Amino acid sequence: MKTNRILPTLLWAVAGFGSASLAWAEQTLTVVSFGGSYARACVEGYHKAFTEKTGIRIKLEDYNGGLAQIRAQVDSGSVHWDVVDTESAPLLTGCDEGLFEYVDDLELPPAPDGTPASEDFFDGVLTDCGVGTLIYATVIAFNPEFIEGALPTSIRDFFDLEKYPGRRGMLRAPATNLEFALMGDGVPTEKVFEELSTDEGMRRAFRKLDSIKDHVVWWETGAQPPQMLADGEVVMSTAWNGRIFNAQVQEKQPFVIIWDSHIRDTGTLAIVAGAPNLENARKFVAFATSTQAMVGVAQHISYAPVRHSGLPLVGKHAVTGVDMQPHMPTQPENSRNFLWNDVEWWSERQDELTERFNAWLSR
Repeated sequence: MKTNRILPTLLWAVAGFGSASLAWAEQTLTVVSFGGSYARACVEGYHKAFTEKTGIRIKLEDYNGGLAQIRAQVDSGSVHWDVVDTESAPLLTGCDEGLFEYVDDLELPPAPDGTPASEDFFDGVLTDCGVGTLIYATVIAFNPEFIEGALPTSIRDFFDLEKYPGRRGMLRAPATNLEFALMGDGVPTEKVFEELSTDEGMRRAFRKLDSIKDHVVWWETGAQPPQMLADGEVVMSTAWNGRIFNAQVQEKQPFVIIWDSHIRDTGTLAIVAGAPNLENARKFVAFATSTQAMVGVAQHISYAPVRHSGLPLVGKHAVTGVDMQPHMPTQPENSRNFLWNDVEWWSERQDELTERFNAWLSR
């Protein structure tokens, strides 16, 4: 297997960028992401390299995802964000609504061996309005210090309050919770969205959530689940796998990930419609979606590249030296039973189910 020892000769050798020019020297670009350990991984993985290459300084801002802030800027004609890190369902909805610029004509860099980008990217991650950067997973994680007896191993255990008493952490949103609820109720992964498309399946999901509702602590940012697990505020929580990895490796927390029934999605970069720095935003997206940039991120957090050339280059954690391959969602050992997020399904129902979920929460 190739290791990151070859990266010094490959890193940031992205075609088409050349030397930084005086015209760019004092320019800035506003990039919006999810904060925390993930944002730090992006800064170290490719933000610094982009600035060094182009002279363009990046102003990094945090948000919690979704489209509300983007809609407000575009609708008011007062856009101050350039590039946003988004998930696949909001990307599709936002593209349909005209909230994002088209990027299907971007000249993306080839793989290090010269393979064209169109052949190197995984299927489905190049879209009209966005370019995929990584694969991440929403998982169940637990702190064994607060669990007595046999440790949990499956999604069913998450919903078993008798065997595993204590509070649970869950994202304050319908997405992933409805899917986890059905899988926790015995629905096979390949039948989840088919079941959710029926009235009875939707009722079944909410009934399952009802069974633990009084024991749930709701989280809204990726940094919250690791903190709640560390404090013993919850014994198990849904979480983004990279945030749990960071707590395990950087903070030496004893957390364990249950890979059973995890939900995969892709992270994508998109440009806000009417971005004030459009041309530089296009340069940034092309740079950030190179093989080298994806590997750079994967050396700081356990999110997998979405280019075939990237996976073999994932080596050691840049700070601790931990082998990153076993922590990737795409690793065979972690891929025995998982669900891909159905982007089109959610893009058609997001607003309706958010309203229904919020009404359920308030009861």
